[in-house]
Amino acid sequence: MSGLLEFSISDDPIAQQLRAELAAVEAIFDRQLASDMPAVNGLCRHVERYRGKMLRPTLVLLCGLASGRRRIDQGHRVVAAVAEMIHMATLVHDDVLDDAQVRRRGATVNQLRGNEVAVMLGDYLISNAFHLCSTIGDPSINLALGEITNTLCEGELVQLHHRDNLSLDEATYFEIIRRKTASLVGGCCRLGARLSGADEAVSSALGAFGLSLGVAFQIQDDLLDLEGKPEVVGKSLGRDLDKGKLTLPIIVHLAEAGPDARLEALELIERRESEGLLQRLVDSGAIDAARSRAVSLVNDAKMQLAVLVDGPARDLLQAMAEAVVDRDH
Repeated sequence: MSGLLEFSISDDPIAQQLRAELAAVEAIFDRQLASDMPAVNGLCRHVERYRGKMLRPTLVLLCGLASGRRRIDQGHRVVAAVAEMIHMATLVHDDVLDDAQVRRRGATVNQLRGNEVAVMLGDYLISNAFHLCSTIGDPSINLALGEITNTLCEGELVQLHHRDNLSLDEATYFEIIRRKTASLVGGCCRLGARLSGADEAVSSALGAFGLSLGVAFQIQDDLLDLEGKPEVVGKSLGRDLDKGKLTLPIIVHLAEAGPDARLEALELIERRESEGLLQRLVDSGAIDAARSRAVSLVNDAKMQLAVLVDGPARDLLQAMAEAVVDRDH
């Protein structure tokens, strides 16, 4: 298994179980998207490469195991596949919004086939996600995932509204990423526990775990967009600045800089001079401050795991949380 379980010991029984279950999730995913139209199948095969860390499906499965049940059932697998489908739809649409050319070290759909095809493919993924979800036969799960998807869209719309807003504050930034990224991560954790019959206290705690983890994950993504290496990260970088999206390091720097330094930073932002801006963010400590915030959120997330009994599933959740801020891609 690639991604956030790369650090796992290969003969760890729970890691082996998760590998097998994630393979089953991928099979469900592929069956759902299969079409009798070769053109559609070709596009779906292309976006298969977007499956990278498989964070969201892994959290559905692992939170199910950590909540007391030692086995995964079909409901977990389907919700895991649905969550990844929703996530991949947002990636396809994000690439259109950001005019991105590379994703997972390959060309984006919009780069290969244009924005119209990419938008429709994202819609196809969303449509199939809810078609698949309906096979579980539990309307409350459809409602929960529908609410999460609404929240994702709200976050993206608010972010678009604030493009080129050089006065964006931390509170608004955190609300945006809580909605557009963390809400799905938190929902995966909560639903994984719920499908295992966990009580409200455990389900809520794991939902909070995922929410904090999702915010930390997005902060790390924002840092990588500023200081990562394209050949390592595997996608187009510098898109946040190019599209006028202020992220946490920039917000911190603008809030704490003196008048002259702030004016110079604003000029660099307006000219989209990423190298000069990054150097100022490093020198001022804004990069370190943002990374420290992500670490603090991971610590908050780990505290939520106190509701779980000790065991390998809980240990792996804690290790996954720590890996979120240690990753370079």
